[in-house]
Amino acid sequence: MAMESKPSIGRMSCLLLLLFFFFFRCSSGLPSTHPLRSVVDQINELGPFLGLVMAYSAEADAVESSGCFVPANFQPYVDLYGRRFHIGTIRGVDVVYVMSGQRRLNAGITVQILLDVFSVRGIVHFGTAGSANDSISFGDVSVPKFAAFTGSWAWKKFNSLKGSSNQEISFGEYNVPAEGKNLLSTVEFKPEELYSIGQPMKELFWLPVNSRWFQIAEKIEVELERCANKTYCLPNTPKVVFGLKASTADVFLDNAAYRKFLFKKFGVSTVDEESAAVIMTAISPAVPVIVFRGVSDLAGGEAQWSSTSLSDLASLNALKVAVKFIEVLGRKEHLLLGKD
Repeated sequence: MAMESKPSIGRMSCLLLLLFFFFFRCSSGLPSTHPLRSVVDQINELGPFLGLVMAYSAEADAVESSGCFVPANFQPYVDLYGRRFHIGTIRGVDVVYVMSGQRRLNAGITVQILLDVFSVRGIVHFGTAGSANDSISFGDVSVPKFAAFTGSWAWKKFNSLKGSSNQEISFGEYNVPAEGKNLLSTVEFKPEELYSIGQPMKELFWLPVNSRWFQIAEKIEVELERCANKTYCLPNTPKVVFGLKASTADVFLDNAAYRKFLFKKFGVSTVDEESAAVIMTAISPAVPVIVFRGVSDLAGGEAQWSSTSLSDLASLNALKVAVKFIEVLGRKEHLLLGKD
């Protein structure tokens, strides 16, 4: 009677390796029973991608109307968790772009979906912002080196003693006609708790963008748009500024006094509702991230313009700088890989 042959150790090893390769290559944040799991797995075979994230419809419209994004023939988009993730290329670089929705929770959730579901090697964030710095104005684009959550507060009791932290705002100082006591008392600005791979939790107030990416961005040159529409153009051509600080909070800022406070206390140059959330979500798993913000308003410091007057121009200029960065980054990586 013939004896049943047993699989050799070599054959078993090969089988295990094949199984490991299959699950590792195709794994995503979607459960195996999800109807789009196989589609996402096939998309990830085209990657890795850069994730391009924006918050507002005006910013997403800028991507569509610019013609810079070329949709993938195989699968131009995937709808997940109420968001549309567009698959394609920008200047020959593989990209997934998505509109997150406003404020930091939406931004953080969207970036986490990108990182969990798609094969993403970095996050590029662009959008509009208010200016808290008189040296940057309408249409200018800021590429900040740091961003902070300035909406995380410890609200103190009335008549409480001044704390050891210098990061406070006392509402009594803003009484009119003269400063004095105020029942709203004082709030102390709090740092965020950052959890990251291989590191103990640490408290950070200033969240950094990727230093290598920032150095690459510093060297790019882009000609920005000057005209908001056919009837109005800015008196001067907008500029790109590097290395400033950004403030993020779940607040649309349109108040001259608080604008001045943020600049004086923290050196904040731009204010928005998403940047710090995007940065924090990306740096937790050590994914490179960078931010481009176009100035659409002066956060309450302007007299003649409403806060939404130049949103389209600010979106377009921020996108132009982001696209140029993606193009330059793609060229540098091709050179590193020895590709033509």
